[in-house]
Amino acid sequence: MFRPRALLLVSVSASVALAGCTVGPNYRPSTPAELGVPDAWSVPAAARADNLTRWWDRFDDPVLGELVEAARAGNTDLAQAVGRLRQARESLVQSRSQLLPTVSGSAGYNRSFNLVGGTSNLTLPDGTVTTISRSAGDSFSLGLDAQYQLGLFGEVRRTVEATRAEEQAAGYDYAAVLVSIESDIARNYVLVRAYQAQIANARASLRIQDDNLQIAGFRVQAGLVSSTDVEQARSQRAQTAATIPSLEQQYAAAVARLGVLSGQAPGALRARMEATRPIPTAPGVVGAGIPADTLRQRPDVLAAERALASATARIGVARAQLYPALAITGNIQTNATSIGSIGDAVTGGLFAGLTQAIFNGGRLRSQVRSAEAAADVAFASYKGTVLLALEDVENAIVALDTARQREVQFRIAFDAASNSALLARSQYRTGLTDFTTLNQQEAALLSAQNGLTQARSDQAAALIALYAALGGGWEPASIPTAEATRTSTPRPTGSN
Repeated sequence: MFRPRALLLVSVSASVALAGCTVGPNYRPSTPAELGVPDAWSVPAAARADNLTRWWDRFDDPVLGELVEAARAGNTDLAQAVGRLRQARESLVQSRSQLLPTVSGSAGYNRSFNLVGGTSNLTLPDGTVTTISRSAGDSFSLGLDAQYQLGLFGEVRRTVEATRAEEQAAGYDYAAVLVSIESDIARNYVLVRAYQAQIANARASLRIQDDNLQIAGFRVQAGLVSSTDVEQARSQRAQTAATIPSLEQQYAAAVARLGVLSGQAPGALRARMEATRPIPTAPGVVGAGIPADTLRQRPDVLAAERALASATARIGVARAQLYPALAITGNIQTNATSIGSIGDAVTGGLFAGLTQAIFNGGRLRSQVRSAEAAADVAFASYKGTVLLALEDVENAIVALDTARQREVQFRIAFDAASNSALLARSQYRTGLTDFTTLNQQEAALLSAQNGLTQARSDQAAALIALYAALGGGWEPASIPTAEATRTSTPRPTGSN
């Protein structure tokens, strides 16, 4: 016959042996073919993969570089992403703690009084006098309790696996926000410079139209033309002047957006951006690599892959609930009447218990099916994120190519419109052409100027979009370390 201790040892030994069993599917990364990734881009692209960690430096614009660095340090969306990363890391710490037993201690002190007759007089309410004696005693106790939930079928290990993947996904989510903020800063900076150029175009055209209005007035006074020329000149000038307030409003909105993106007040950058600078340009050739590179470069793709890994591990957690669970508890206690004798008598106990779900109305198996469905959703989301990333890259490549073609044609149009407007002005002064012709040529010149400005702006914006689509602007070292995220962001607190 086994003794109780022997039975306990056998139970624990069997449990430890079973603890090596982990149920649920093991995660396997999907291949590019399973995700629908082609071998090559469907649009012309350089096969090499460029290092785009600091792609904004390619524009060689110090103001742009300052704004990007300010956003990396002060953007509020990034601060939120850091907070979510901290939460994910603490969740991982909590799940790892389940691999170890929980130990708690206790200590107590008790002082008791015993009332025994015969040592002192006590007058009762009815006047009777009785004699009592009092004695006091002290007692001390110490205790130690331990609990350990042994995951026989890997539910604890699967939980740690899932939370580790979620912590990694939170890091990639931070990187995705970083890439988005960097591209937003650069895109709005390009808008600021484009609006400045368009405002300059309008004001330059306005000065020419002022001269035309004056010339038309002189010719009317000389009786060479009718007052129609003056009215046409006034109308054209007013229409051009009316575009300036709208452009200034759009310029102010872009500057305000830059301030907020960099974690400052909307008007904080007005003075810094006031000086006019050209629209930034960068080397036109960008190495896009092969489509499979997107799986390794895009942080949103990496985050979606980690979400799939977490969902796969959660299937194992759910399946483990169908099998027995083992809990081991133990305690050590001691009681004494003095501190010096606290260790003279020590008692303890150890208990191991198995629990098994017998009937739950199908709830546990439903949880398994739900976890499997969640994994299917995560895979579809992962594949969709990959395909969207490929779409972003190809769209940006096409947009960049078309913007370059448009810039070439608008440069030709601007050159031709400049010559034509200059000739028309000269001919109008000498009476060789009418004001309608001059008006048309001036309008064509302003349109060509703005078209060239827009094409340059679109080219810079497409280049920025391509850098972001390829996953530029971050590297693993960009993700804050656990030490860096351990300190919370200072925030105002009120008194209780």
